[in-house]
Amino acid sequence: MRKIRMGMVGGGQGAFIGAVHRIAANIDGQIELVCGAFSSSAEKSIASGKELFLPEERCYGTYQEMMDKEAALPEGERMDFVAIVTPNHMHFPVAEAALKAGFHVMSDKPATFTLEEAIKLREIVKDSGLLYGLTHTYTGYPLVREARERVKAGVLGKIRKIVAEYPQGWLADASGDDGKQAAWRIDPKRAGVSCCMGDIGVHAANLAEYITGLKITHMCADLNTFVDGRTLDDDGAVLLRFNEGAKGVLMASQISVGEENGIRIRIYGEKGGLEWQQEEPNTLWMKWNDRPGERVRCSAFGEFSALTQANTRTPFGHPEGYLEAFANLYRDFAEQIRARLENRDVDPNALALTGIEDAVRGMAFIEHVVKASDGEEKWHELPAY
Repeated sequence: MRKIRMGMVGGGQGAFIGAVHRIAANIDGQIELVCGAFSSSAEKSIASGKELFLPEERCYGTYQEMMDKEAALPEGERMDFVAIVTPNHMHFPVAEAALKAGFHVMSDKPATFTLEEAIKLREIVKDSGLLYGLTHTYTGYPLVREARERVKAGVLGKIRKIVAEYPQGWLADASGDDGKQAAWRIDPKRAGVSCCMGDIGVHAANLAEYITGLKITHMCADLNTFVDGRTLDDDGAVLLRFNEGAKGVLMASQISVGEENGIRIRIYGEKGGLEWQQEEPNTLWMKWNDRPGERVRCSAFGEFSALTQANTRTPFGHPEGYLEAFANLYRDFAEQIRARLENRDVDPNALALTGIEDAVRGMAFIEHVVKASDGEEKWHELPAY
């Protein structure tokens, strides 16, 4: 009986998402941070590790040094997995190094810089036999998982229409483009082929597939760059076709003035519909034509699926939000690792975590939505990879 030991690459001084990962990993007391390479600057990495009360010998100047030295430690001391919280262009090399050194990987999304890297990473994961988790944060919310279970149970009937949107306003002008959070996202050398769709549009696409179980097969896209001086998109709209005949609309924008973090999804089937939005995450709306709509509230009480109950911590009236959703992903991953350590079956509720196949799907969406927008044809196919 021990905690699962985590190492981290990225997330040092001045970073946003690294602190979120560390808080989330710590919430359930299952995971402890034992080492890290927190910055591309060795000096900054070591200083960041000291601020987190890590011993200096476990604060590494590079991720390569971290993999080598951790692998050389006794099994009872070395880290169990690596959390990758760097800009996109570093996701693949760090994941590859970790897997080849024998460590499981939990990565921020998108999984890689390119689709080609994602496909290669999938082979590395399979060959290694190790675990790979992807932090599509919104899939960790209890009522997102409840929505998934209700769709799977056929409550809505056959799915006809999916509307996913993710508006933000923080990149509405160029005033903050030199700041740390914006600078790498609008830089094609670090972000990849897309800013808006790669940063937030992929979340909306993932949520649509995660809840419905359907796959996007074709898209008609219009991506835009409104702010002068940028080379990547900061806004876009996409028409979607799914397998089994469903149709969809996806809107993602980072220039929608006044919007905060407005990811929202509506799903309509033959029998009913549902709606969930991240800024009010403890409410799931169920919609019907033959009776009043239902406002389903998240709590530890009520008629919820086993999956939802396993991901709900607080009693009625006590909000669960972004950090708790993130923590559910880390709890899932810790359970998967612990099951291996104890040579037992994984708790089925821990299998809702997105993984390497979702990683490939996400990169395929990003690259093909850009191609769809740039191409002449109305509908662009999203192949199965």
